[in-house]
Amino acid sequence: MNSKISEKDKKTWEEFLSSGQKLTDKDNIQNKKIIKKTRSLDLHGKTLDEANSIIENFIKKSYEEKVQKLIIITGKGLHSNNEKDPYVSKDLGILKYSIPEFVRNNKNLMQIISNIGEANVKDGGTGAFYIFLKKK
Repeated sequence: MNSKISEKDKKTWEEFLSSGQKLTDKDNIQNKKIIKKTRSLDLHGKTLDEANSIIENFIKKSYEEKVQKLIIITGKGLHSNNEKDPYVSKDLGILKYSIPEFVRNNKNLMQIISNIGEANVKDGGTGAFYIFLKKK
């Protein structure tokens, strides 16, 4: 390390001191990251009709309360009783596929929804999805 300060550096330092500028305190800067209001809803064990009614009310209420992100947990359908119904595929969880479809087909709900997306693993992965609401 060079212990001598060059004349150029001295001049620059003196100009800075005489200008009255202040350095930003980098230790005191706070992240101004906007934290979105988030709510979650677990629909495990609900029938399709119950779940449709619950989700519709949940979305409307959340929008009124200015919540921006919803985590809807439907489960993966591993424990559903759809194998008893010959008209339903054994490979599909009823709520997992029906609830997002119900929401997308509801014109009133889609007016307040900006996006529907897949959930991260930490929020339920393939057994959940996100609904992002528009700002009120």
